[in-house]
Amino acid sequence: MYITKKKIKDHDYYYLRQSVREHGKVKTKNIAYLGKDLKEARKKAKEIIRNNEKKNKENVVFKSKLEHKKISINELAVFCKRKSFVYPSAEIYGGYAGFWDFGPIGVEFRNNIKQGWWNYHVQNREDIVGIDGSIITNPKVWEASGHVQSFSDVIAKCKKCGKFVKIDKHEINKGVKCFCGGELDFENANDFNLMFTTKVGPIGQVEDDDKNSIVYLRPETAQLIFADFKLVQENARLKLPFGIAQIGKVFRNEIAPRNFLFRSREFEQMEIEYFIQPNSECKYKIPDINVLIFSSDMQKKNKEAEKMKIKDALFKKIIKHKWHAYWLAVELNWFVSLGCDINNFRLRQHLKDELAHYSSDCWDIEYNFPFGWKELQGIADRGNFDLSQHEKFSNKDLKIFDQKSGKKILPHVIAEPSLGLDRSFLVFLFDAYYYDKARGNIVLKLHPKLAPIKAAIFPIIKKPEYEKMTLEIFKDLSKEFNVIYDKSGSIGRRYARNDEIGTPFCITIDDKSPNQEDVTIRFRDTTEQIRVKIKDLKEILRKLILEEEKFEKIGKKVSTRIK
Repeated sequence: MYITKKKIKDHDYYYLRQSVREHGKVKTKNIAYLGKDLKEARKKAKEIIRNNEKKNKENVVFKSKLEHKKISINELAVFCKRKSFVYPSAEIYGGYAGFWDFGPIGVEFRNNIKQGWWNYHVQNREDIVGIDGSIITNPKVWEASGHVQSFSDVIAKCKKCGKFVKIDKHEINKGVKCFCGGELDFENANDFNLMFTTKVGPIGQVEDDDKNSIVYLRPETAQLIFADFKLVQENARLKLPFGIAQIGKVFRNEIAPRNFLFRSREFEQMEIEYFIQPNSECKYKIPDINVLIFSSDMQKKNKEAEKMKIKDALFKKIIKHKWHAYWLAVELNWFVSLGCDINNFRLRQHLKDELAHYSSDCWDIEYNFPFGWKELQGIADRGNFDLSQHEKFSNKDLKIFDQKSGKKILPHVIAEPSLGLDRSFLVFLFDAYYYDKARGNIVLKLHPKLAPIKAAIFPIIKKPEYEKMTLEIFKDLSKEFNVIYDKSGSIGRRYARNDEIGTPFCITIDDKSPNQEDVTIRFRDTTEQIRVKIKDLKEILRKLILEEEKFEKIGKKVSTRIK
């Protein structure tokens, strides 16, 4: 509610106004006539507001009615474009399949996911450090890793439309069809290498030089970790067990990029290679996670996935190694800690014919996407394959001294948590997508740590002195948080705009703020409002984002009727 002035025949008349939502639209209405004198009008307004608060203390009329809304991948793509999360790359030229541009909101959201992952896996642990490897490197790296020979997908031609379709090896002759519904020619299916090639140096002068100039855009982030392994271990003075992490762009020449960000040709990985002494026991406690588990044995016997605790799956020897069980639980715990519903995840073990050339065992964390259960993150047991290969091809000793055995050893990678940033992007959006019947708009319930905008700051009264105060608060908060200043449209419309992009907190400066030196904070998920002192605002916002304090325990509660 706020006071507004109307001039009629050189006389000032004051009214109390309120923004209300009717049939999904925000309208502003006069609630009461307050007279011709501003001082008297303020007194009357305070009395009306006070009476409203008393009346609604026991029974608040406006209540949030959030319901999780399931949408298709195409609907999410439309939403992302409209709300400046993701655009088709170079859309003015018709776009380019498998490539995407991230808009003002999307780039902030993406950066927050990366920062959240890095903080959880690297900064909050003593046993993991990070690197940032080159996208183009010596091509011998990819010969040693086996990518030149083995990094391929199976493609089959559709008998109906003639297009080539990517299929997984375990899907051959199992009734998989083309997107058009046509049957695939499995008899003539063959392998297709996914690596992009380019050339380095003064090419085209001599044929032999031209051949030697061929290099690859990296198809994964893992190999630079292995190539730099000994330098990193020595420089960071790491002792087994330890991990090396990396976030970075990778490129795969996908046969049929599809499902929005799920399968692209350019994307980012967030990956760890965790090194241990061969046959060593995991020293860490397994997080208590209860999740659907779909072992290779269950798949062979056509059984349903079974919900159980990961530590129980280890005890029953469904998961073979404690290290593997530990990292599966740790990775799931990261998603749950950021607001995801564990019921949308499952663990699926690779069948023997699915295993990569370097892996003896692999489990995928899968998510129940609108198009079915699909891989979100792979966690493979790579043994010492990679380090052995790089020793062989480089003729360099990559063994390190192990204090426990007193010998030089080549460590094993028992777990390789490899996560696609863009698939995580989708998961967080799908899990956060809610509709509020009372508000009549989408509410993106993103965790405050991931929210692209942490707070939106509004002046309710559109006068220079209030706008100046709002801008001062904005400038102070923006030194530490990504916040926005918005004075456009009704207060209800401004709330709705921010609900839809996941902004958790809206700060309003009203007629009380100058005298009381306080503001109102509104929480996105409940629409509850509290009043807090301006001097405490930065610290309160920090605690709310980090979840060190609950919203309802901070400040003086204000009636949610006054939106």
